[in-house]
Amino acid sequence: MSTREERATRRAGEFPPPPEPLAVPVFDSHTHLDITVHETSGPGVTELIDAAVRAGVDRVVQVGVDVASSKWGAELAAQDERVLAAVAIHPNDAPRLADLDEALREIEALAALPRVRGIGETGLDTFRTNAAGRPAQETSFRAHIAIAKRHHRALIIHDRDAHADVLRLLDEEGAPEVVVLHCFSGDEAFARECVRRGYFLSFAGTVTFGSADNLRAAARATPPAQMLVETDAPYLTPKPFRGRPNASYLIPHTMRALAEYTGHDLDELCAAVSANGERVFGPWK
Repeated sequence: MSTREERATRRAGEFPPPPEPLAVPVFDSHTHLDITVHETSGPGVTELIDAAVRAGVDRVVQVGVDVASSKWGAELAAQDERVLAAVAIHPNDAPRLADLDEALREIEALAALPRVRGIGETGLDTFRTNAAGRPAQETSFRAHIAIAKRHHRALIIHDRDAHADVLRLLDEEGAPEVVVLHCFSGDEAFARECVRRGYFLSFAGTVTFGSADNLRAAARATPPAQMLVETDAPYLTPKPFRGRPNASYLIPHTMRALAEYTGHDLDELCAAVSANGERVFGPWK
């Protein structure tokens, strides 16, 4: 069985039980409800959002990875006041498209919608895209940066093994007013550089993994005023349920871990992260 098939098999398993709810609600800054419903045998979209609210996760950002998922997210956000949308072509998909320019035009049209508040996930990935595909990846990233600036939207960055190049392109193009490093994957030094630039660092369930000392150090280097939390559901389920399907209602595990690692009071950290939602994406209602 391939690694991809193994991951799909795990995600097709049983969702973990709900955690103790957070006393101070937060939001999930990055989830893929469409993929979660498609790749698991669990609840539907409304049930997943309802479960999140019961756990103290009162809002979500539904993130697109191609034109179809971006349209889906924009439609969901228009129908449910607990949801905002982000739209983009995923960096690993950019080299595979027959007409990247047309896809980018469709993303820009979606970016103008009132409940689309993020451009992402975009960025660079040198882990899954080889050297031949990287020029298209860079072209796509530059275009998304421009779209974010034209429409005054947060830029949501997928960065895998490409920290220096991500910063280089942001410097060359000029970063938008709001930049989010989705599923932050760097070390303390990279975190401090991103903090210095005023970017937001979003931590996923990976921060709880046993081998993730670098992420825990990065979290300690991130001020609460620049910290976000996410699931990247259905992926990256936090301990103690790593390998099972992820969903927004499991955010409390990651929030409690972040409070422990950073030494912040849990309720105060939740309040700061929640306030950052409006700073990054604007009001949900």
